[in-house]
Amino acid sequence: MAKPDSWRLDIDNYPFQVSLDTRYQDLDVMGHVNNVALAGLFETGRIRFHNSLGRHPRDKGVRWLVAAVNLAFVDEAHLPDPIIIASGIGHIGNTSWHILSAAFQHGECVAVCDTVVVTHGAEGRRIIDPEVREMMQAHLAQPKQMAQS
Repeated sequence: MAKPDSWRLDIDNYPFQVSLDTRYQDLDVMGHVNNVALAGLFETGRIRFHNSLGRHPRDKGVRWLVAAVNLAFVDEAHLPDPIIIASGIGHIGNTSWHILSAAFQHGECVAVCDTVVVTHGAEGRRIIDPEVREMMQAHLAQPKQMAQS
């Protein structure tokens, strides 16, 4: 992943935020939150974001599967301070979408994460349901000036 666009480093550009505690076990020998631990915090943030959307068509036999995860580390994160994972939808395709997330500590971005999620059913990939697409469009991550246009 290339250096993130500057708008990605501003928490106000994401419609969802969740605060997660850092743990002693998250530290590495350098004394900061380990990169793998940070990936786990992004995973927890992504799950909480999906749950907050409240429209998973599980009853229709639909599963949401992670197809790709891309992380870029911007700065160090430290114990014991919490990390805020901010998330929003980046791109919506026919059968997949991108979740754009960023981790913040003390108001500063320490990492960004892009996740591609695909929708799957009994016969394989399936088209995103219209009501789910509408809900996703209401939760876009984007620069503030675009959101105001």
